[in-house]
Amino acid sequence: MSRTEGPQAPQAEPTGITHIEIVRVIERLHRRSLDLVRADLIEAGIDDLSPSQVMMLFTIGSNELSVRDLIERGYYLGSNASYSLKRLVEAEYVIRTASERDRRSARIRLSEKGRALCDLIRRNDKAYQQLVARNEAEMRDLETTFRTLKRIEQTWSNAVRYRDMGSDD
Repeated sequence: MSRTEGPQAPQAEPTGITHIEIVRVIERLHRRSLDLVRADLIEAGIDDLSPSQVMMLFTIGSNELSVRDLIERGYYLGSNASYSLKRLVEAEYVIRTASERDRRSARIRLSEKGRALCDLIRRNDKAYQQLVARNEAEMRDLETTFRTLKRIEQTWSNAVRYRDMGSDD
């Protein structure tokens, strides 16, 4: 330290929103979104699957994919995914077939019933989105929020995968 610099002041805690606060809001938001899906299911008279299983249908989407791909895309735990997938197949929302290349591997895709349910949830979701984004400025805010959340997801994924804490050292 030079004589002109003087002693360094202790680093203050950064002000503003912390990652923990963001996670807590996201957690509550996720629960509320499942509540909305649950209400949609009740209104439609559907009682053979949970909101989490409905979200799994959206993870499958219009693709045919392997069970491993489903688990990786949805960040599901293997045992939870297997149970939910079994229920979706039994309830005829998902079609499961053996892979052509590797008979030990299963391929999955939405059935017509699964696609119809996703369409219903999408229609209701548009109404929920209109409650949040009532004009162009709010829609831009929503888009900014989405991009920010995707950036946080990528940053945290990298931190877990590579233990990249972004230090300046």
